[in-house]
Amino acid sequence: MPSSAPPPPAASQLVPPTSPATVKTPVAPVKSPSTPAAAPVSAPADRRRWFALAIVMTAAFMDLVDVTIVNIAIPSITRETGASVSAIQWITAGYALAFAAGLITGGRLGDIYGRKRLFLIGIGGFTLASALCGVAPDPGILVAARILQGATAALMVPQVLSIVHATFPAHERGKVFGLFGAIVGLGAVSGPLLGALLTEWDLFGLGWRPIFLINLPVGIAGLVLGAKFITESRAPKAVRLDLPGVALITLAMLMLIYPLTRGHELGWPLWGHLSMAGSLLVFAALVIHQRRKALTDGSPLIELSLFRVKSFAAGIAVQLTFGVGLGVFFLVWTLYMQTGLGWSVLRAGVTGIPFSVAVSVAAGISVQKLVPRFGRKVLQAGALLMIIGLLTYLWESEQYGMGISSWQMAVPLVVMGAGMGLIVAPLTDMVLSEVPKEHAGSASGLINTVQQMGTALGLGLVSVVFFGAIGDRLVPEAVGPAFVDAFQQSLWWVAGVLSVIFLVMFALPARPRAHGESGPN
Repeated sequence: MPSSAPPPPAASQLVPPTSPATVKTPVAPVKSPSTPAAAPVSAPADRRRWFALAIVMTAAFMDLVDVTIVNIAIPSITRETGASVSAIQWITAGYALAFAAGLITGGRLGDIYGRKRLFLIGIGGFTLASALCGVAPDPGILVAARILQGATAALMVPQVLSIVHATFPAHERGKVFGLFGAIVGLGAVSGPLLGALLTEWDLFGLGWRPIFLINLPVGIAGLVLGAKFITESRAPKAVRLDLPGVALITLAMLMLIYPLTRGHELGWPLWGHLSMAGSLLVFAALVIHQRRKALTDGSPLIELSLFRVKSFAAGIAVQLTFGVGLGVFFLVWTLYMQTGLGWSVLRAGVTGIPFSVAVSVAAGISVQKLVPRFGRKVLQAGALLMIIGLLTYLWESEQYGMGISSWQMAVPLVVMGAGMGLIVAPLTDMVLSEVPKEHAGSASGLINTVQQMGTALGLGLVSVVFFGAIGDRLVPEAVGPAFVDAFQQSLWWVAGVLSVIFLVMFALPARPRAHGESGPN
């Protein structure tokens, strides 16, 4: 990526949504490795740029809430549609996988054809996919619509910060990014609660469907107003796409995740094991293709030279592993509360509020106060806090069993949320601190892509760590205790993943530095 590529979003922007599915950070503009970024246009004297900002932020908020809103309703979707175990996982994992596979290409398409144009195509497609989700008559169509949602989000989301960068002069961007961080924090708190309320209210007898249909008026307004107020921008030189690279990475992930999600239901057939083993060969073919692509036209999907930077390689491993752990935890947590304990969707949504608030508060303190002084120790402290919170949660679940209350869960959830906030907010800046400036855009896009892939993989592993611990053909009175036991076993897996993350973090820089600055760790 070019030396003039826009920097990734400031760490203070990276407060995550706390959802039973994924944790998504704002996506930095993704540029071609050989193409300089478009110079920011002069901001007009009128207020059009602020209208444009409101529109793209609303779209980002819609995407963010859509991720957090869905998973709280998963048990309701299961009951009403008869979704299988694998369908449950694909309703969430399909979105993450499609988003990850198209993220970098979506950014490059915006450079080629115009960020405004791709934003409008993306928000239009996202709105259509939301409508399809809302009227889906069966789990299969719902899964397909969710995959379409993820693919169109991959067109829409990368344009948000690109449009901000191209529309606002440098002296205004600090204020704009601050507003963006506030929107992300709002989505973190409001998404699960909004999903719980919409499902609990059963508007017009539609059950869970309004969690998707609520996107329609927002998306239509964004499409109409965006066409009027957003200024078009694109890269000054043509950039190249790497569609074979996208195909290879998508195939490799499908060969790995599909057998994981279906294996439990099908009794782990031989073809599933062969598919998972074959995915390693496809990943190897992807690496070979990327090397050739870099030599022939300088526009690989993945800039492999970045992995020579120890801190970046370690950071990618942390992002991937972190996504796996959170993908497992948030889905099984929802199933534990609603199916295991028999709680209503509203009670489950309200129970998660302390976690969301703790993430947001700790993220702000981490970036502003702690990381500048203590560096990577803050992130490692976050991993330890999450482990302590998980083990406390495990002890309480075993101690109180089916009689556990929301108030008893609050303490471990606050500890876990605080630990997560200490990690997620500064992690991207820490990972990028030793990356050369000319590759900052490529590295930022790769970080976000790997994070989503980790989430998709974690959701696929739910079949192993959670459903694999539940016996088949349970009598109704045994379902609750079986789900509680499986949740407790899953917590050990997540704690183990976080222990690995803690160790890998030793390879991160002791202190974050300006991107591309050289010097010892």
